[in-house]
Amino acid sequence: MKDFNRDLQGERNDIIAGRNPVMEAIRSGRSIESVLVAKGERNGSVVAIVAKAKQRDIPVKEVDSKKLDFLARGVNHQGIIAQCAVKEYSTVDDILTLAKDRGESPFIIVLDRIEDPHNLGAIIRSAECAGAHGVIIPERRSAGLSYTVEKTSAGALEYMPVARVKNITATLQKLKEQGVWVYGADMNGENYKKVKFDGAVALVIGNEGKGIGPLVAKECDVIVSLPMKGKINSLNASVAAGILMYEIANDR
Repeated sequence: MKDFNRDLQGERNDIIAGRNPVMEAIRSGRSIESVLVAKGERNGSVVAIVAKAKQRDIPVKEVDSKKLDFLARGVNHQGIIAQCAVKEYSTVDDILTLAKDRGESPFIIVLDRIEDPHNLGAIIRSAECAGAHGVIIPERRSAGLSYTVEKTSAGALEYMPVARVKNITATLQKLKEQGVWVYGADMNGENYKKVKFDGAVALVIGNEGKGIGPLVAKECDVIVSLPMKGKINSLNASVAAGILMYEIANDR
């Protein structure tokens, strides 16, 4: 089975298939985004694996066995697959330390429930190019560091620390205690061209459809917007993030 995992993953290392490999990955403490179980599969060791995953607060999802077949690419998955992070997560302290080591005030991108892995990958790519020190995402209801994110980032993920936190609101509060000014992006905010982004900055980008959650918005010191000249009222999350990141980089 170990040989299978090397052959299956090839370039990618985000899929672990089979009961024993999945259980060992969970026991080892590896960063796992979710465990996928075939619908109706609750026999033998699967029950123990699901219980162990829940102990580690790893989401467990029931899916059609055809999805598992697709992910395993023809190898016997035994009704269970683990989707893993392609890179270990950093911590918020790691991000702040990186800024300190560079002799710079922190520049952090905070993502409130970005669910599309292509958007997450694109934001990581822009963040790396704009000189950000790290990206923060929530543990729940967010895309994780999947193979798609890695590929979309075009290599930027190798250089960009990404921290995963339990609570975005609490994280913003801690950043503010350390002198970080929090800017949220929302279409009802102040024109970003009228805002001076300098000093320690955290830029909050909200969910693709719902935007920034109300509790997160309350923690923002300033809400900024991008003026819309066309007939629709919003930009893709990664595009808006890129524009604002470079405005921040320019002011810094």
